[in-house]
Amino acid sequence: MGSSVEGVLAPLAEIRHGVEELYRDLHAHPELGLREFHTAGVIARRLRELGYEVTEGVGGTGVLGVLANGPGPVVMLRADMDALPVRERTGLPYASEVVDGGQPVMHACGHDVHVACLTGFAELMAGARGAWSGTVVTLFQPSEENGDGADAMVAGGLTTIVPKPDVVMAQHVLPYPAGYVGIRAGSFLSAADSLRVTLFGRGAHGSAPQAAIDPVVMAAMTVVRLQTIVSRELAATTPAVVTVGSIRSGSGPNVIPDEAVLELNVRTYDETTREHVLASIERIVRAEAQAAGAPRAPEFERLARFPPTINDDATTERVARAFATHFGDDAHTIDLQTASEDMSSIPRAFGVPFTYWGIGGIDPGRYAEAQRNGTIAQDIPVNHSPHFAPVPQPTLDTGVTALTVAALAWLGR
Repeated sequence: MGSSVEGVLAPLAEIRHGVEELYRDLHAHPELGLREFHTAGVIARRLRELGYEVTEGVGGTGVLGVLANGPGPVVMLRADMDALPVRERTGLPYASEVVDGGQPVMHACGHDVHVACLTGFAELMAGARGAWSGTVVTLFQPSEENGDGADAMVAGGLTTIVPKPDVVMAQHVLPYPAGYVGIRAGSFLSAADSLRVTLFGRGAHGSAPQAAIDPVVMAAMTVVRLQTIVSRELAATTPAVVTVGSIRSGSGPNVIPDEAVLELNVRTYDETTREHVLASIERIVRAEAQAAGAPRAPEFERLARFPPTINDDATTERVARAFATHFGDDAHTIDLQTASEDMSSIPRAFGVPFTYWGIGGIDPGRYAEAQRNGTIAQDIPVNHSPHFAPVPQPTLDTGVTALTVAALAWLGR
């Protein structure tokens, strides 16, 4: 495989400028889930220019590109396209000024990196057909942030449009130093459940609390009690996160409202823990409402559900060996991550194994300084931060290379 990798990667320096330009264009023109029209159009045009068979509009705005190159395995590689409702504060010359429906939009999670890298990979593979054999399927997915894009593509006929892959792979840029590549077998990303809870009280004048059943106090007590699920109900060796990300109630300082709304997010790594945490949330919410004398039982609404990302052992080992051979000391076993993804819905629909890895996107000097100072948590922006913006290099070169090395672990001559 070594000669195949070298042959395919040989033009990397020649395509670098184009990959960087695409990254900056996408970063400056982010689009929310299922509205990735500019992004999808740019991808589709580029893939057609490279000789891929292209299908657009899969699951809304998804794009598929197929490049058949003789006998051999079918390898699918996936990138997500959507951005987030975040106002960018990076100060970059190509920072987003996009506003959609009054909401600022930003590529705060690095999906612009993912698209640029997969497009660069597609170009390398198209230009070096003599170095590999098989079929490449590039999949550009919408609406990952909402957790519905992968399922939408499956519902849109994904499994009938492209040949069944032997393996599905993907990567994500993370707050590690650029040049870093990390992969792990088994559990990698957590499952995620988002839900909305409505607590009901009885409104009154702020000067007459005795006439009210105060949902603000009820919500406050609930938030505090929810913190005990992880700290007191789970073993210290069982990872889980319960976050109350939003509390909404009331309209003024002297009015006790009728209701309060909490929005929660839960991260777990196995079904037993997930069921326990969700049941505990419901138990605590109901108990606090009862303790307050609420006139109505609370209501629960499921907002989103992300499956866990559990890498296939054999597939991951094969890619890890290829990474170790090519990247040397820059190839690592990555830590368990509490982020979540919907990508695994795609290989599950095909019934095939998959693996998923991370690449770094932070300026290595900046990261090293924060590491020396013990201030990584304070000084290094993470995904979804308004300050998160991967440095173009060596992030993009690493991402293109990682996809190529992984794919050639199956397709190399």
